[in-house]
Amino acid sequence: MKIFTDRTAVVTGGASGIGLGMVQNFLDLGMKVAIIDYNPRYLEEIRQTFAGRNDVLVLEADVGDREQVRQAANAVIAAFGKVHVLCNNAGVGGGGDTIDDDFDAWDRALRINLGGVVNGTKIFAPLIQQHGEGGHIVNTSSMAGLVPLPLEGTGAYQTAKFAVRGFTESLRYTLAPTGIGVSCLFPGGTQSRLMDPGEGDEAGRKAFFDTISSWMDPLEMGARVVEGIRANAPYILTHSEFREELKDIHAELDAAFPEEQEVPEGRMAFEIERQRIAREKRSMPVKD
Repeated sequence: MKIFTDRTAVVTGGASGIGLGMVQNFLDLGMKVAIIDYNPRYLEEIRQTFAGRNDVLVLEADVGDREQVRQAANAVIAAFGKVHVLCNNAGVGGGGDTIDDDFDAWDRALRINLGGVVNGTKIFAPLIQQHGEGGHIVNTSSMAGLVPLPLEGTGAYQTAKFAVRGFTESLRYTLAPTGIGVSCLFPGGTQSRLMDPGEGDEAGRKAFFDTISSWMDPLEMGARVVEGIRANAPYILTHSEFREELKDIHAELDAAFPEEQEVPEGRMAFEIERQRIAREKRSMPVKD
């Protein structure tokens, strides 16, 4: 998708951080933008920021609640008529580890970080298809969807972000014949309210904020998302410090294959056909 002016974008988690960076870039390109968020304080701030503008719609909704997402979609169509770009960006931290006994926090993290992407796609994608003008969907995963995140309490987060990657891969092939592009965003450290230093002492909080001050500006992240949409990039990777680690991971995967194996003819034929279909869909053009 290369035409942005007078088209409509929907950004979940759009009242702060990465989402707001996307919003500001879309507005600079002449788009109308619907911001969906669930945090009342962030929503009030954003309403004040964009007060009096008729190209911004601010909506409160929990992306993990399908009925709330449907209501938000109806409000966007009522206000702007069509949707062209959907950024499923809303997310939460935490959720606990893979073996702790807190199911409530785990379920909440997956309901929002994965379920919110699924809900947004299933409800908004048909609206993008209906007008036939093309469009693009960006699902926010994380570098935690590609590399290990060996930190305490991050098991639910990493599980969801890996799942977002798989969901987005499938979605790209599903929508390819319709001319709608799909990208998966894998942000690294970005200045965002998702990161909270908690109630630590003054020195600890200062060290935390000193660390995140070097992280990517959300406006730069939003600009990279725009580049990814223009290129219909399957993956939007924004932080080059992860390149060598990813190379090592892929080298480990390659090394894990059997060195010598005679593949049965039928199995090979099935695989060749799968690859053919994947290449065909991957090369399908998107609409401008």
